Amino acid sequence: MRTLITTAFVSLDGVVEAPGGEPGYRNTGWTFKDIEFDEAAYEMKGREQDEAAAMMLGRVSYQAFSSVWPSMTEEFAGYNAMPKYVVSSTLQESDLVANWGETTILRSLDDVAALKQTEGGPIIVHGSATLNRSLSDAGLIDQYNLLVFPVLLGAGKRLFSATDKDKQSLKLVESESYRNGIQKLVYAVVR
Repeated sequence: MRTLITTAFVSLDGVVEAPGGEPGYRNTGWTFKDIEFDEAAYEMKGREQDEAAAMMLGRVSYQAFSSVWPSMTEEFAGYNAMPKYVVSSTLQESDLVANWGETTILRSLDDVAALKQTEGGPIIVHGSATLNRSLSDAGLIDQYNLLVFPVLLGAGKRLFSATDKDKQSLKLVESESYRNGIQKLVYAVVR
């Protein structure tokens, strides 16, 4: 069985929208604006790239990342080379880019659950706020790799839904605080 890992930059109040400067959000680029850069805080991002066997994205994140990441050969060599899964009911094969490696479209959460039952290494979910909320609500996420930033953003897409559901316990398996206020929190989902 494969492990599904969500990785996210998240504000203290749970917002994950536009951390890197994506257009259309009033606080876009919040991960680097007014926060001192500390390379140590991003060690987990390199490790994820080395440990993941595949990447999963929602349609919106796929369309945003696929137009940029393939040209970032140094920063994202591992991600660029690995298979990708896009969860979308609307994306068509003709919408996939040709220069970003093997990409498979999954049409439903049932398809994600079936993929998790196959052989292979961990699958890492990037961006994809809507997909992450759906995966979490369906109990499909096995681990959360979070970099929590010392900012409150108010409005914006959130990592977790407001769905009324049963409590889900998590086990802290790794944590660290950095001098710039970022905290690394890695939680395994308790089954």
